[in-house]
Amino acid sequence: MRRSTVFAAAVLAPLTVALTACSSGSAAGSGSGDGNAITVAASGDTNVQELWQQVLIPDFQKANPGTTVKLTFDLHGSNDQQNFARLAAATQQGKDPGVDLVASFTDKAAGAGLLADVSASQVPGLASVDPAVVAAGGKGAVPYRASSVLLAYNPGKVPDPPTTLDALLAWIKAHPGRFTYNSPKSGGSGQAFVVTVLDKTTPQADRDQMTTGYHKDLEKDWDAGWKTLSDLTPSVYQKGVYPNGNNQVLQLLSSGQIDLAPVWSDQFISGQAAGTIPKTMKAQQIKDPAFTGGAAYVGVTKASKNQALAYKLVDFMLQPDEQAKIADKIAGYPAISMSKMSQAIQEKFAAADANTLRPGYNPDHSSDINNLWDQNVPGQ
Repeated sequence: MRRSTVFAAAVLAPLTVALTACSSGSAAGSGSGDGNAITVAASGDTNVQELWQQVLIPDFQKANPGTTVKLTFDLHGSNDQQNFARLAAATQQGKDPGVDLVASFTDKAAGAGLLADVSASQVPGLASVDPAVVAAGGKGAVPYRASSVLLAYNPGKVPDPPTTLDALLAWIKAHPGRFTYNSPKSGGSGQAFVVTVLDKTTPQADRDQMTTGYHKDLEKDWDAGWKTLSDLTPSVYQKGVYPNGNNQVLQLLSSGQIDLAPVWSDQFISGQAAGTIPKTMKAQQIKDPAFTGGAAYVGVTKASKNQALAYKLVDFMLQPDEQAKIADKIAGYPAISMSKMSQAIQEKFAAADANTLRPGYNPDHSSDINNLWDQNVPGQ
């Protein structure tokens, strides 16, 4: 992932948080119609779920007595496509979609015109966000945190870790069984590794087009990358075991079963803070090309029946105190200008800039990558 920006604590007693598991029908069609209640549809890994459940929602409700924020969470985004389709259908039919704020499939919702326009008049905190980062999310999308994928390693086993993609690929073949990545459809860290290999032989002009739009004919540029990934299979952990999800990769690394892996920056930092990842582990970025990363976005739905409260939540998330809490909870890079953050946060993320992180592909291309990986890589 990512990842992956923290929120202000208030002093009033917390109100009830309705947290439900997101199923194929839970993210759209269950609006309360209550002017003091909104529903957020989010997806991602467990750390993102905990951020919403334990930080963002409780903080907002404490600061705004009488409000209720309901959360539907889709682990790993496995139902994103179905929930996007429901939102699109409800919007087209002029019905209440049951979702006021999306923190899931936000890029697709923006591209499909399903998000309400947003400006500093509705969300004053937007003035503290780099306009280029805002524009990258699409119409109506607002960045609230950022993260990048890094190369994590055990320095006791890897004293001189690879610093380039070519060096990483050579290391994997020279140390069979000591590296793996999760299947791209199960988590962003694995997809970032796959995308980075594909990008090695993809012309920059073509990649630029596939980042901002869908150009299936250009996917022929990936042919050499698929061969590279397929050829790696015998050298991957247990001759081709690809874990399901970002967390399983971190577990293999932490237990010493592998020595090197792509991981989300926020998950790695927060895991070390929580003691689930040994403090001795280290992580760094590679180059030529670097792993992908970028901002995570939210968006108020165009068909929401309570946009005012949804905008208020978005603005709350962009306040420096709350951005600092996100940084503390999941080590997410702040979405607002570092000049607005404390000296401690500035030092913690001195090298982090969401505007310079290498973006991933257009969602349709990302979906194609997931399917093509299944066809081209495992067991080949």
